[in-house]
Amino acid sequence: GLVRVTAPVAFARQHLVPHITAFLREHPQVRVQLEVSDRLIALASEGFDLAIRHSETLPETHVALPLCTTRALVVASPAYLSEQGEPQTPQALSEHRCLYYPRGTEAPRWAFISALNPRERVEVNVSGPFATNNSESIRDAALDGLGIALLPDFSAHAALRDGRLVELLPQWQATGAFAQTLYIVRPWSAQVPRAV
Repeated sequence: GLVRVTAPVAFARQHLVPHITAFLREHPQVRVQLEVSDRLIALASEGFDLAIRHSETLPETHVALPLCTTRALVVASPAYLSEQGEPQTPQALSEHRCLYYPRGTEAPRWAFISALNPRERVEVNVSGPFATNNSESIRDAALDGLGIALLPDFSAHAALRDGRLVELLPQWQATGAFAQTLYIVRPWSAQVPRAV
């Protein structure tokens, strides 16, 4: 049967879509309809069977299965770092061009917890020339040397692996920007379709 799935744009493009072909070959009686969107879609009312959610708040009327853990990373391109220098502390980010997710009308703030002392917490006001609600767009701006980005690891992984981005402040863990788990979510039902 048909399985209708919704997933965040960056995760779907970089990690979900590359596996769909193998899945469909292994399960030829299943068809997948995937909608990629960064907005939270109401599954039942919009006719979706499953969602991939990068969120800490999940509906109580749904079943949520952890897919994988994630973490937020501070990254920049080697070109940006050679031009502007590398921040050595979270506080130094206030002197850099930062690329960020807008959170309503609030001024952008990044929070960090020390890896050496988990009780040490720092919040930093950041600013920069570009903000958007899509991690791939922020990543691409960072790749072009526009500034320092705070990204979920799944958006930065390939660029970090091949050296196009560099992780900054590894002794600090960014917190509160993104959820720490990706979930597979479905509406609760006593009868779950076999395809799901």
